[in-house]
Amino acid sequence: MLTDSLLLIVGLFLLVVGGDGLVRGASALAFRLGISPLVVGLTVVAFGTSAPELSVNVAAAITDRGEISFANVVGSNIANVGLAVGLVALFRPIAIERAVIVREIPMMTLGTVATLVLACDVWLTGSDGPNSFSRADGLTLLLFFVIFLYYTVSEGLRQRSAAAGEPPVQGLLTVPRALVYVALGLGGLMLGGDLTVDSASSLALQLGLSQAFVGLTVVALGTSLPEIVTSLMGVLRGSDAIAVGNVVGSNIFNVLFVLGTTSSIRAVPVPAGGIWDLLVALAFALVLLPISFNPARRIGRKGGVLLVSGYVGFIAWRAIAG
Repeated sequence: MLTDSLLLIVGLFLLVVGGDGLVRGASALAFRLGISPLVVGLTVVAFGTSAPELSVNVAAAITDRGEISFANVVGSNIANVGLAVGLVALFRPIAIERAVIVREIPMMTLGTVATLVLACDVWLTGSDGPNSFSRADGLTLLLFFVIFLYYTVSEGLRQRSAAAGEPPVQGLLTVPRALVYVALGLGGLMLGGDLTVDSASSLALQLGLSQAFVGLTVVALGTSLPEIVTSLMGVLRGSDAIAVGNVVGSNIFNVLFVLGTTSSIRAVPVPAGGIWDLLVALAFALVLLPISFNPARRIGRKGGVLLVSGYVGFIAWRAIAG
């Protein structure tokens, strides 16, 4: 058990360091191309911070540990909103662009609804088999993702930053260094994902816990750390658009791209209580609208308290439910 615990810590550390390196490198490259901060947050940074989830899920799919795949995506999306947004809002109110309220949060909500519908096989078809995401479901999610990506990139290209080619923050990486960060970040993510899946699965069996619960808590929280750190750094550097776009974009990447890719490789079963977990993820997505939609267009400390409290309550409920 001690060895597995140490491997889990090493795996999560590699995920965080690798995700951070990938985000820094990819963000620098995107900024030097003059892409707007919101689009960078929704695409490049979101992909970078979603890479740990993708790494963990692909490793889980290859080794036939589908419960971790599902729990990691759903748990990460809940942690992204409850902690990445909630904790940052507690630290300092987050300014929200109008486009995020009227377009991006609804897209995230729609993606979560689509995932929930595809998960309800038994209710929709009346079959006796367990709920799962089939290869057809995975391809459907990937199709939605392509539509989202095309629309977002097209909008970004039409609204290129006026400061194209100028470093928006002090210490922006040069192109060669950014490429090195991207390469090393991807390597750290791949190795960290493999270590995390293996050690978390072993610990789950030794402690008598389900793989779904471990994936929903320990693994999901670990793979959400890049979003939390990135959002905090975005706010500290005065780029709230990246902080919020990172979370919203990452959640869209998770349910459409990560879960779509994973279930295209191997069917992903929906564990017991999985539908309720998806409903909680949907509730967190929905609550972002009313706490963002105010005259100041800011998520303040009251909103942060609500999100963090909701996340703590969710973890307590899942711990009791097993």
